[in-house]
Amino acid sequence: MSRVINVNNPTKIRNQHRRTIAEILRHLIQKSEMDAEARDMAAMLVYLLREIQDGVEQSVAAWEKRGYWMKAERFLRDWEWTAVSAANIEDVIRNQAWDLLPELLADLFGQFADVQIKSMTRNPDTWRGAYRKLMAEPPRELPY
Repeated sequence: MSRVINVNNPTKIRNQHRRTIAEILRHLIQKSEMDAEARDMAAMLVYLLREIQDGVEQSVAAWEKRGYWMKAERFLRDWEWTAVSAANIEDVIRNQAWDLLPELLADLFGQFADVQIKSMTRNPDTWRGAYRKLMAEPPRELPY
């Protein structure tokens, strides 16, 4: 029996989501108003940040299982901003406080400045309908 290798490990997924977020941020910066597409992009940021946080928690659980407590704690601390950013953006979306979004995006942009983008590769179908999906869900509790 051969070994099963999961090619979609948390690191790979995290890097893919970081790339998608970086592209969405660049698209959002070019928008002059919050139209339907911009709302979808903002909602997709929430989903992607949540998935990054879920992957971080998976990695931390694996390291804690092996006894790498300090490595797990440091990694968790390095990525705690994802849950906070997701909650803040979700709060802005749910309360229709679009004037607060640019400041949150500027803070978020610093976390993705290292992502090199030569050409936009993400299809708009990636974020289409995310706003409606987010608004249909019950609100999550804030992590702070």
